[in-house]
Amino acid sequence: MKSRWNDEDASSLEGNLLAQRVYTSRLLGADEDLVLHGGGNTSVKITEKDLFGDEQEILYVKGSGWDLGTIEEAGFAPVKLATLLRLAELDDLSDLDMVKNQRMAMTNPSAPNPSVETILHGLIPYTFVDHTHADAVVTITNTPSGEDRIKEIYGPNMLIVPYVMPGFILARTIYLMTRDVDWDSLEGMILMNHGVFTFDHDARRSYEKMINIVSQAEDYIASKNLGAPAPSAPDPATPAQIAGIRKAVSEGFGKPILIKRNTSPEAVGFSKLAYAKSLTSLGPLTPDHIIRTKRVPAFIDGPIERILGEYADAYSSYFEQYNQGETKLDQAPRWAILPGQGSLSFGPSTKHVRIIEDITAHTMQALYRSEQMEKWQALPQSDLFEVEYWSLEQAKLKRAAAPKEMQGKIALVTGAAGGIGKACVEALVKNGCVVGALDIDPAIETAFSQSEVLGIVCDVTNDQQLKDAVEATVLQFGGLDYVVANAGIFPKSAHIADMQAENWDLSMNINVTSQQRLFTFAVPYLELGFDPSIVIIGSKNVPAPGPGAAAYSVAKAGLTQLGRVAAMELGPKNIRVNIVHPNAVYDTAIWTDEVLQQRAAHYGLTVEEYKTNNMLKTEITSHHVAELAVTMLGSAFSKITGAQVPIDGGNDRVI
Repeated sequence: MKSRWNDEDASSLEGNLLAQRVYTSRLLGADEDLVLHGGGNTSVKITEKDLFGDEQEILYVKGSGWDLGTIEEAGFAPVKLATLLRLAELDDLSDLDMVKNQRMAMTNPSAPNPSVETILHGLIPYTFVDHTHADAVVTITNTPSGEDRIKEIYGPNMLIVPYVMPGFILARTIYLMTRDVDWDSLEGMILMNHGVFTFDHDARRSYEKMINIVSQAEDYIASKNLGAPAPSAPDPATPAQIAGIRKAVSEGFGKPILIKRNTSPEAVGFSKLAYAKSLTSLGPLTPDHIIRTKRVPAFIDGPIERILGEYADAYSSYFEQYNQGETKLDQAPRWAILPGQGSLSFGPSTKHVRIIEDITAHTMQALYRSEQMEKWQALPQSDLFEVEYWSLEQAKLKRAAAPKEMQGKIALVTGAAGGIGKACVEALVKNGCVVGALDIDPAIETAFSQSEVLGIVCDVTNDQQLKDAVEATVLQFGGLDYVVANAGIFPKSAHIADMQAENWDLSMNINVTSQQRLFTFAVPYLELGFDPSIVIIGSKNVPAPGPGAAAYSVAKAGLTQLGRVAAMELGPKNIRVNIVHPNAVYDTAIWTDEVLQQRAAHYGLTVEEYKTNNMLKTEITSHHVAELAVTMLGSAFSKITGAQVPIDGGNDRVI
């Protein structure tokens, strides 16, 4: 482990203790081997004057909800140190009273809630305090002889704290352990099965003590020549297999979820270990991970319904054994081992599944090393249950924002690089969806920066490319719930007698045939989806065609008829099919300023008059069409199929 301290970066922070605290906190947060996704916490003690000019010591401690890797000054909660020191002297303090009194002692009521380790930070008599959940240290402590190994590595100048519940109990334990201890004699603290504390009056020294302590643990592990599971290429996964797993796991969650597959050589190698199932059945790397990952993963070595049934039964037994009046959480796993294929992470958003994948990747490495060193030994189930059902953690879940309507849903949009298709992708993401975005334009691969969108280059008239794109979406996110059939062209106008065969054929291939192929490839996955729905982007030309547009109008009419038949055929499968008929949508690539001016002049109108030439005198944009399409996909249309809805501001010929 290397120090990331940079003299040039730090020079501008001279004299600003809080800025130094932010800087070294970010250095810690930049290393995933130290902290992951909100783990760890840091603090700094600063003497400040209050409104009356009186000096008081304030502990600025990492606030709840902030990540060390990106924390700012606003992420630290200022708490009066004197109050914290008095709280530490109490014999007992409930979690809720601890939180209440810490908030009452804050000098900025708009700051985030202080860390649950705030009292402990206050107890440590140094300006800077750093706390991490370093993988290497926890790997060593989570073995039967972990404490002896820690003593061997660090000698007598390391305070070793047996595992106790985080929060007040931990602070009180260390308060009692250190009443007669000379803090200056300590290099740091190792919390068994939990992590590391370092401290100093200098920000750099406190940070680099952490780096040195963790480096010693890494060196110790390296000296044992433990190696790693043999990296391996994954066995092939079928989209149907992944979609089936998603369907079953979602039912356990009680809502649709996403799947993220970890098919790295390391994850696949771990999944192929003969003892992977028994190893992962013992418990997580650190107890704080249990909120994200539950106590153990599922091990999918048979029919998914049987596996999840056994998982739910085991979870119920675990709950019944330790509960003291708590309300049982859902019984669905948060991750799984898929032998020969790596691991799977389950969650309602791309952020959730990425966090779980990061945590479990580190977990698999640590479990393997501990097992090779001696034996992996997780905390007893009773301790893990206490953290999983900790009132403070449960309160966080209750305070979580209500999910968006389409959270956990998976959509596929064709013709997604611009116009209506792009607007549909944006509207779906805004409503909580993830999207496979297809387009023949190579720019689709970089058109969307969000992790919620997978851009796929696809010629929809190429059956293999279209099938591959559908399957890529399923494998990327776990399944399929929605399809927006948008890809289409408006061929050059020509009367029927003058129609060129290639223009007619191209319109039919793109506007009709490719949509039929899309439905063929998508329906097997929609059958495994949640409230599955298809929306077809039709055209005003279906009810009100015009001369010179036969190739387009006939194709869109055929597509509409295809949608009507699909509504009848797919209704018994609970798949809805509805059609939207836009007109005069001018914010697309084909409508340049020059073309608009020409068309407006042809009718003797200004451009603005031409764009609003409808009953409501309103302009229709791609985003208006997208909003309607997303509404039709969602719960507002849950009882509707086979509908055709115009969005044209009121067209007299349609009416």
